[in-house]
Amino acid sequence: AAQFRFTFPESDAAYLLLDAFHKGSQVKVLPAARTITGYCRNHNGGVPDNFHNYFVAVFDTPFEEVATWTDGKVQAGQAEAQGEHVGAAVRFKTAKGQRVHAKVASSFISPEQAQLNLAREVGGDSFDLTCRKAKDAWNQQLGRCDVSGGTPDQYRNFYTALYRTMLFPRRFFEIDAGGKIVHYSPYNGKVLPGYLFTDNGFWDTFRAVFPFFTLMHRELDGQIMEGLANTFKESGWLPEWASPGHRDCMIGSNSAVIIADAYLKGIRGYDIATLYQAILKNSENAGPLRSVGRFGVEHYNKLGYIPCDVDVNENVARTLEYCYADFAIWRLATALGRPQEEIDRFRARARNYRNVFDAETRFMRGKKKDGNWATPFVPEKWGGDFTEGCAWHYTWSVFHDPQGLVELMGGPRAFTDKLDAVFTTPPKYDCSYYGFPIHEIVEMTVMDMGQYAHGNQPIQHMVYLYNYAGQPWKAQKWVREVMEKLYAPTPDGLCGDEDNGQTSAWYVFSAMGFYPVCPGAGEYVLGAPLFRKVALRLENGKTFEIEAPENSRENLYIQSASLDGKPYSKTYLRHDAIQAGGTLRFQMGPQPNPKWGAAPADAPYSMALDQRP
Repeated sequence: AAQFRFTFPESDAAYLLLDAFHKGSQVKVLPAARTITGYCRNHNGGVPDNFHNYFVAVFDTPFEEVATWTDGKVQAGQAEAQGEHVGAAVRFKTAKGQRVHAKVASSFISPEQAQLNLAREVGGDSFDLTCRKAKDAWNQQLGRCDVSGGTPDQYRNFYTALYRTMLFPRRFFEIDAGGKIVHYSPYNGKVLPGYLFTDNGFWDTFRAVFPFFTLMHRELDGQIMEGLANTFKESGWLPEWASPGHRDCMIGSNSAVIIADAYLKGIRGYDIATLYQAILKNSENAGPLRSVGRFGVEHYNKLGYIPCDVDVNENVARTLEYCYADFAIWRLATALGRPQEEIDRFRARARNYRNVFDAETRFMRGKKKDGNWATPFVPEKWGGDFTEGCAWHYTWSVFHDPQGLVELMGGPRAFTDKLDAVFTTPPKYDCSYYGFPIHEIVEMTVMDMGQYAHGNQPIQHMVYLYNYAGQPWKAQKWVREVMEKLYAPTPDGLCGDEDNGQTSAWYVFSAMGFYPVCPGAGEYVLGAPLFRKVALRLENGKTFEIEAPENSRENLYIQSASLDGKPYSKTYLRHDAIQAGGTLRFQMGPQPNPKWGAAPADAPYSMALDQRP
C-alpha cells in the first residue's frame, strides 16, 4: 500500500487517469465512495492462468465526472470497464495549489484482501505521517550499519548501496483477516499459508546480498528459506530466478548455496529437511526450464564437466557453478549428518573445476566430449562456453578452493601474475557469439581497467583472491581503487547492472573492510576498510566494530591489526566472531606491509584444508 499526493492548479478540469494496463484488466469507479477498484493481469510469464493483481484506490476529494476507456476508446459517464486494456478517468474541481490525496493498495489474493492491506498499511494515517513512518523505518534499518570518518560522497555511496542491497527479494506474502501469513502461489494458483518471496536471481545475489542477510537480517533470511521450501512444495523445484514464478533465466543451482550458507551460519525456523530433499532433486535432475534443476546434469555427473559439443550452452560456466554448489551441499550434508557416501559424492564433485582448467593456457576453457580442448581458443571471447563473460572472468570462479587453483596455476607467484594480468591486459573482446557488444562488454571497455569487468558479477570477488596467495596488500589496493573509481553518488553512479542489489552489496561489504568470497565457508576475506569506523548493530543485540583511525585516501594499506585487543594477522574473519561482537582495529599506512597476512596459515578457507574448528 502507498499514499499519493497530487497538486493541481485552479481548474474545473483537473483530471487523474488510472491505467490498468494490457493483457486483461478491469476498473470500477464508485463516486459515492470516491474509490476506484479493479485488477491488472499484465505480466511477462511465470504465472498461472488465474493470476490477478487486485487494486483499490481511495481519494479524499469528490469526483465531478467519471469515465472509463477500453482499448483506447473513451466511454464518458461509464463507471465500469473490462477488457484487454482498460482504464479510468476522474475529474476534480480544484483551487490553486489544491492537493488531492489517494490511498492505494494491491493484493494478489482478492479484492477483499486489497482492502485489508489498505487498512493495515496506511489506514487513517495522513500523507505526512506515512512519509514520516517510511523515513523512520529506513533510518532504523540503515542505521544498523553506522559508518563514520569518511567524506560526504562516501557516505552517499555507502547508504545508497545499503538501501539498494535491501530492496530485493520482494515480499510476495500478505496478512489475512485473522492475522496469518498467506500468499498467492505463482506456481499452482492457490492461496496457501506461509511466506513467499520473489523477484530475485540467485546467480547474482548468492555472492554478497544473501551473505549480508545472514549477517545483518537473519530473521528475514529465515523467512526467505521458508519461502523456498514453500516454492518446492508448490512447484516441485527450487527457484533460481523467480519473477514471480520460475523463469528461464541465468544458470547454476545457487539456491543450494544460499540455503547451505543460511543453515551453516545458524539460521533456523524453516523446514531444512524439505529444503535438503529439494537440493538433492535439483542437483541430480534437469528441470522443466534450463535455469531450474541442472541443465546438462547427465554429462556433468558422468564426465565431471559439461562438454562444449553436446548442445548445452554456457557449458564451462555451468560446470564451475555446479561444482561450487556441490561444495556447499557437501558442507550442508556434513552438518546434517547425511550418509557418508552422499557426503563423499558431493565433496568429490566439488573438485570438478579441475576438469575444465587448461594448464597450458592457465584458463578455464571448453572441452569436448572426447576429452580434447575446443579450438581455437580465444580468452577474450564472450558467451559460448561462458555466461555474460569470458575466460578472463570465469577462470576465477572457484570460490571454494582458491588454494587448489593456486596449485593448478603453478604456485602463488604464477597465480598472482595471472591476477595482475587481468588489469594489464587491454580490454579487447570477441563478441561473435552475441553478434554485437552486449552492455557488459561496453561497460568493461568504458571502465578501462583491462579485462576486469566489475559491471557484471562473475569477476567481482577476484580482487580478494590475492589474500589466498600471500599478497593481501594487492587486494587492499584494488578494492580501494574499484570503490573510488567505479561507484559515485550520481545518477550514473553504478558501473553496470545492479542485479537485485549485488553490485551495491559488493560496495557495502568492501567499504566495511571484508567480503564473502565463498558463501558456505563461514569466512569473510579482508580488504581495505573505507571508513575510520564502522559499527554493525546485530540482531542478537551485540555490536561489532571495525576501526581504522589513520584511514585516508592515501593510508589504504593495512600495517597491522588486532581483534579485541589481541594481535591479528589473518586475512579473514569468521562469521561467528562477528556475531559474538567485538572490535577489529586496523593500523593503516600509505605503503604496503608485505609481512602482514602473508603466511599460509593466515590465508582464508580452502577445500585444500580440512574444515577449521
